[in-house]
Amino acid sequence: MTSKVLVALRIKAAPLRVFEVFTADIGAWWKPNALFSFTPRSPGVLAFEGVSEWSRLVERLPSGKVFEIGPVRVWDPGRRLVFGWRQASFAPDMDTEVEVRFEPVGDETRVTVEHRGWDTVPIEHVARHRFPDTVFLQRHAEWWRALLTNLASRTAMDIKGSAREGDA
Repeated sequence: MTSKVLVALRIKAAPLRVFEVFTADIGAWWKPNALFSFTPRSPGVLAFEGVSEWSRLVERLPSGKVFEIGPVRVWDPGRRLVFGWRQASFAPDMDTEVEVRFEPVGDETRVTVEHRGWDTVPIEHVARHRFPDTVFLQRHAEWWRALLTNLASRTAMDIKGSAREGDA
């Protein structure tokens, strides 16, 4: 797997807290992108079903149907999360994978996303929009950066909400 996206962002919170917001609140901070929708009926709401390595990432569509984006392969709270990533149009041999690392850096957490395996998806495939590899990966990286920025905002909101509750 050589064709990948790699992005990172520091978030002002502990690794375990960022992991919890990433997984438990993904439906709140994840913003769909028309270029990278999972199904023709997207957007839906993303959620991790379960809280272990036996979990899966799904998109719940407005119709009530559930599309499995991928199984969770590693669930290590506060450290690492790895899950499969597929679109409905992927053939069985098209396998991309997202690895998210949560690393403490002072009072912050460096969240690193590596989305790999894009070499299994041909350039002609609808998921890649016939973009050359470098253009496709750049566009996908821009989306992941925006998603991590949303995650940082949601984490900050979550921390402020917890602080207000503690003040009561």
